[in-house]
Amino acid sequence: MSGFGPEVVLDRPAWVHPTVQLHGKIRIAEGASLWPNAVIRAECNEVVVGPYANVQDFAMIHVGYETDTRIGAWTSLAHHSVVHGAVIGESCMVGIRAVVMDGCEIGDNSIIGAGALLTEGTVVPPDSVVVGSPGRVRRKRNSFVDNRLNAMMYYRNGLEYAAGRHRAWHGPEYDAWVAVERDRIEREFAVRFPAETAC
Repeated sequence: MSGFGPEVVLDRPAWVHPTVQLHGKIRIAEGASLWPNAVIRAECNEVVVGPYANVQDFAMIHVGYETDTRIGAWTSLAHHSVVHGAVIGESCMVGIRAVVMDGCEIGDNSIIGAGALLTEGTVVPPDSVVVGSPGRVRRKRNSFVDNRLNAMMYYRNGLEYAAGRHRAWHGPEYDAWVAVERDRIEREFAVRFPAETAC
């Protein structure tokens, strides 16, 4: 991490793998995790990775020429995904090898399917499932619970990796933790989205 420039701000992330490359004006929030060979570049504008978000192996984040890139809290960027000059909301999942281009805005609690391509300026409403190339909203679904749980799994995993332990997702202790965490998140969902809980 010593090779990062003076405008890179790490605000108590859970884990930053030694192979991660961060160049330019970048803020990584508390609890976030950055995994092997992730690259973030901000030669102009700014990249912000929100609290408890995760940027997985070989993911690439870059600014647009005219736009910042912002990754919302509790959002997961899966392996080999690309986000370029876009804004991703909270509690989202950007799938493996998905590409989100300049000016895109992804609403909270959404899923961008594996391999999807979101062309410039695409606006995705909250609670959407997007697939295809070009990506289109195929259905409405509030994925708050699953996406938030995935992010918390990566937070836990990041803390374990920081301690040199690489089997955090295995065994009865982990299974019990998942059950407790899912219950906590489902209770939060019921408070935040009471109309959907009643359906």
